[in-house]
This record gives sequence, C-alpha cells and structure tokens, in this order.
Amino acid sequence: MVAWKVESLRPLPGYRLEVTFADGLRGIVDLSDVPHVGVFASWADPAYFERVTVNPVTKTACWPNGEDVAPDAMYDEVKQRQASAA
Repeated sequence: MVAWKVESLRPLPGYRLEVTFADGLRGIVDLSDVPHVGVFASWADPAYFERVTVNPVTKTACWPNGEDVAPDAMYDEVKQRQASAA
C-alpha cells in the first residue's frame, strides 16, 4: 500500500480539499496559493475547481481538463498541518 494515494476527497470553499489517503490520514489541503495561470487557468472559475474527482487509476486529485496535484505533496501538507496543531 502506498500511503499517499487518494481514497476520497471533497472540495471546500476557498480552493481547499478535504482528502482521505490510503493509510487513513485525513485532512485539509489548501490550494488557494496556486496561481490560476497556465495548466491551472481553469481554476479561476470556482465551479470548475469543485469538479475535482479521484482518478481511479492513479489515485490522484484530478479535474476534467487533466489537471492534477501531486498526491505526495498533499499528503505532506496534511501531515505538517497535523504536526503543527499538536
């Protein structure tokens, strides 16, 4: 099992995602600082951002135009947030 594979996710206001990973880790990933240019230009529309799904093959957060976010980076962010909160 690869711990950082995404099992489920839910979009939240403010360009955030609630993510559950393969090892059961769950938390919030804040993507509000990602510039809405280049490959992420479609994210300028919050309704488009909310169309995020889990790719069933790669187990990553992905959007209809093919954008995705590195799941290991999301995993690390959640771990860091939890460590900071402890």
